[in-house]
Amino acid sequence: MEITAHLDALRREGTLLADAAARTDPAAPVPTCPEWRLRDLVLHTGRVHRWATAIVRDRLPAPLDAERHQAVWGEQPEDAELVAWFRTGHAALVDTLAAAPADLDCWTFIPAPSPLGFWTRRQAHETAVHRADADAAAGVEGPHTDPEFAQDGIDELLAGFLSLGRSRVRSERTRTVQVSASDGPGRWLLTIGPEPLVVERAEGPADLTLTGPARDLYLLLWNRLPGGTGRVAAVGDASLLDLWRATAAIG
Repeated sequence: MEITAHLDALRREGTLLADAAARTDPAAPVPTCPEWRLRDLVLHTGRVHRWATAIVRDRLPAPLDAERHQAVWGEQPEDAELVAWFRTGHAALVDTLAAAPADLDCWTFIPAPSPLGFWTRRQAHETAVHRADADAAAGVEGPHTDPEFAQDGIDELLAGFLSLGRSRVRSERTRTVQVSASDGPGRWLLTIGPEPLVVERAEGPADLTLTGPARDLYLLLWNRLPGGTGRVAAVGDASLLDLWRATAAIG
């Protein structure tokens, strides 16, 4: 996807998250993040937006330390001001990324073609996944994610995050998972074993096959379908789904 498409997605998903939060009690539980209430979700995402804005705006060559984090986040808003506070930070992030030069040079934390491409893509998916959390807290499904964007988010998760050495997606014996979008070209063959996850953009025999709309695969793989697979057909070794839910978390 182009940077402009990620920026459009970030703008749209942040607006949807804020709208869902505005019509929901801040104390509402978040079913997809059981340890959180809605206020925790909005606060977390708003802080991530401010964090990313500072890194891009100030061209930081390294991550923020604890003291700078607090300065960037500011005072924690009261519940009555929470949504407005979120909207302000979200708008600042969109504006900062839109104004950043193509040759932006700053810190990133997973491989990407460019720092600007990394931050625009990362914040688009950060916000989209948490928009799904906000919809869950509001008790609604929410608008469907575009299939191309959903496949891009699956690719970022699998090839960007979970194939890194620090990933916990491991198994004592080697097994495979085939992930196939029914509404697009996305195909991923995953090998889970004692070493970091191996991701091939391919199709082949597997111990577990997951097939469904890209939107549902996106939510399933990001662990946003607790207790089920939604419209995703799962054929084969169901224990791999349990392994995924237990280990495929992003901190």
